[in-house]
Amino acid sequence: MDKRLDLAKEAIFPLIIKMSWPSIIAMLAISVYNFIDTFWLARLSSQALAALTVCFPIQMLFAAVGVGTGVGAGSFSARMFGAKNYSQAQHTAGQIFFLSLSFGLSIIVCVLFFGDAILVFFGAFDEIMDECRAYLNVVVFSAPFLIFSMMSNNLLRAEGRPLLSMTVVLISSFVSALLDPLLIFGFGPFPSLGISGAALAAVLAQIFACFFSVYFLSMRSSRFHLQWKFLLPNLSIIQSIFSTGLPTIVTNLVLTIVLIAYNHVLSQFGSLAIGALGICFRINGLVTMILYGIGFGLMPIVGFSQGAGLHERLRHSVLLSIRVATVFSLTSSIVLAIFARPIVGIFTADPALIDIATVALRIYISALAVSAPIIIYINMFIGLGKGTLAMYLLLVRDTLFLIPLLLGLSKFFGLIGAWLALPISMLIAFFLISSKARAELNRYEKA
Repeated sequence: MDKRLDLAKEAIFPLIIKMSWPSIIAMLAISVYNFIDTFWLARLSSQALAALTVCFPIQMLFAAVGVGTGVGAGSFSARMFGAKNYSQAQHTAGQIFFLSLSFGLSIIVCVLFFGDAILVFFGAFDEIMDECRAYLNVVVFSAPFLIFSMMSNNLLRAEGRPLLSMTVVLISSFVSALLDPLLIFGFGPFPSLGISGAALAAVLAQIFACFFSVYFLSMRSSRFHLQWKFLLPNLSIIQSIFSTGLPTIVTNLVLTIVLIAYNHVLSQFGSLAIGALGICFRINGLVTMILYGIGFGLMPIVGFSQGAGLHERLRHSVLLSIRVATVFSLTSSIVLAIFARPIVGIFTADPALIDIATVALRIYISALAVSAPIIIYINMFIGLGKGTLAMYLLLVRDTLFLIPLLLGLSKFFGLIGAWLALPISMLIAFFLISSKARAELNRYEKA
């Protein structure tokens, strides 16, 4: 499991598979946990499901900080390993301890003092406010642990140990899935805590993930060779991390804003519409998480190849990843469209919710065909250290296309218009992002 892959010499297709499948398994584990969380809370009440959907953007805010900083650290350290600058890569690993603690404590303080205002901003309304408050006031304590484990996951992939990265996520997801029903409904020595139990399960799972992340990074076989001196804040390394990571943070924060916009738009149609969004988001996430797994597996290969001057290897890796991702997304969208109603029925027995969510899902997943190349191209830009360009491209997609379409289409076409906003905006973004990516790849072809 601790075996390190050779990013410079292994055959490209097997290397992409080896780098991607642990990330895919990890992403699937997250999606399955989200499935389970949604499944149990839907059985608790439709209000609990709506509250989970409203609070989900807040958890995405935690993740945005962790993923963005981790992507920056992973991209920078992969390039440093490729350039054989091992000292810089090792200092990078130490910085995530300071950064995760600082960000995590700041988030906890903000939520404790301004929790209700944050919930209203994120789309909570009177019918579900108590459930939202009960969930948020507990789950916020997972922030520092979640941020750290996401940062360390990127570092483990950057040094060619994707299996360990996968193991951390699997442990977290398993603990969450195991504790969820026990703490929500109560069983034996476990108290019945309702929606607060789901939040507590998430906190405990992230503590486990943090412990194993530290253990894997400090193993003797690790190339990072953690030392106490590396844990001290290093402004030049932090600046290098955020030159790539900050755009990713901003990009993920914009995704949070998109979900907030969805919550506010759908609230006018009632809690069932918000619950339908939660179901669609989880089902669609099963596919997109796999696509992100392929992208995460590609990213260190791109960064290493750039640092080592292996330009043809870089191009071939990207193009091959796009083909694999596109075939998978097309196949998945067809299957989900055909079996949409029985799949939605897994989550709820409410006929009204099933009707709304089935229509929403069929429209929602129609964007998957163009999502695949978009995700691969964005991860390519990040691997190349061009996080700012990736940020601008996604900002254009979400702020100039998706949000205006969401507001406009829902006004004129109601709930159907709200669902149509996503596939239309993704199609427009595909043409923009793919043109920029092809120009970038052509540059390496000539190099």
